Amino acid sequence: MNNRRKELVEQYKQRKPDMGIFIIRRKGENRCVLETSANVPAFINRVRFQLDLGSHTNRELQRDWKEHGETAFDIEILELLKYDKDETKTDYSEELAILKMVWEEKLLAEGMSFYRK
Repeated sequence: MNNRRKELVEQYKQRKPDMGIFIIRRKGENRCVLETSANVPAFINRVRFQLDLGSHTNRELQRDWKEHGETAFDIEILELLKYDKDETKTDYSEELAILKMVWEEKLLAEGMSFYRK
């Protein structure tokens, strides 16, 4: 039993969470927020929790969330980054920043506007 536990702990340590970019978009509006993270599912949960609690740092988004409710928004993963074959690389912040710039340009070209902090 103890060996199984150690094995599961080791598997957990070795997992690689999905990293990438996601969008929070108000339905029927061309307004959104782009977020990047090294752990997208966990960050989406965090953002939802902050918005539900009323403590999100983006005041405009928070106001609309409170006024219109969660059902007025879509949260969608736009793109996931692949991990490098080089297992020693752990910092993907530069790649995530570039990914965000690329998506901002794409969405601006489509007429999207952004919630600003």
